[in-house]
Amino acid sequence: MFILYMESKWVVEQEVEKLPILNKPIFIEGLPGLGNVGKIAADFLIEELKATKLYSFFSYKFPHSVFVGENNLVEMPKIELYYKKFGGKNNKKDLLILTGDIQPIDEESCYTFCDVILNLIKQFNCSEVLTTGGIGLQHVPDEPKVYCTSNDEKLYKQFTKKGMGVESEIFGVVGPIIGVSGVLLGLGKKRHVKGVALLAETFGHPLYLGIKGAQEILKVIEKRYVYKINMKKMSQEIIEVEKELMGKTQEWASETSHHPQAGAKVIDKEISYIG
Repeated sequence: MFILYMESKWVVEQEVEKLPILNKPIFIEGLPGLGNVGKIAADFLIEELKATKLYSFFSYKFPHSVFVGENNLVEMPKIELYYKKFGGKNNKKDLLILTGDIQPIDEESCYTFCDVILNLIKQFNCSEVLTTGGIGLQHVPDEPKVYCTSNDEKLYKQFTKKGMGVESEIFGVVGPIIGVSGVLLGLGKKRHVKGVALLAETFGHPLYLGIKGAQEILKVIEKRYVYKINMKKMSQEIIEVEKELMGKTQEWASETSHHPQAGAKVIDKEISYIG
């Protein structure tokens, strides 16, 4: 194992003996937030593509709590980066996928964490960055819409062109995007890293699991990159696994209830849910 100590107080632990050589990979972020939409999508990709753990992250800014596992032993919260190398087979682009049990706990740690991630994005010469999250509604959407924003106009137009299944107008629909999914794009623009955020509608209740929203985001990813994702495999077994992970997220959320939940707020006078 190799450990890099960053000036930002984030500890980055290398989980492989030798770093892979990736060909301009796509970077996908899916950390917990509204409905766990992004996390569900990222975890499904990791399992479906049999991705390999590359790095794990630790900070003393993590929530001051641990989880109790089914084996009755404690587990630390985790944030991890996985990779999948295709080697140019079938024109599939290599992948870096970020997932975890938590988001950075406050504004400073969110910014410093995004700086660490951008360093890795630069190191691996990622061609595109894709962040994911939820848009909190006051009702359960039957057919969740996916909205897109970006730090690059050309990339935005590519994701919102006809046939992608992405709503072309997000201005006036959502307010600030809270958490890594937003800040990563903001800081990325300063460092000339092009990226988009895909935000799926979901029920804005802390205990709701946004499976449908995650599926819609995965459909967009499949249309864009063609990884031949088997959507039918998002079965009851996978849903049960995600419920367990959602439980961890809610335990953490109860400890940090004074912080807004990551995601986007709908602009509507009648909607009071924030995050």
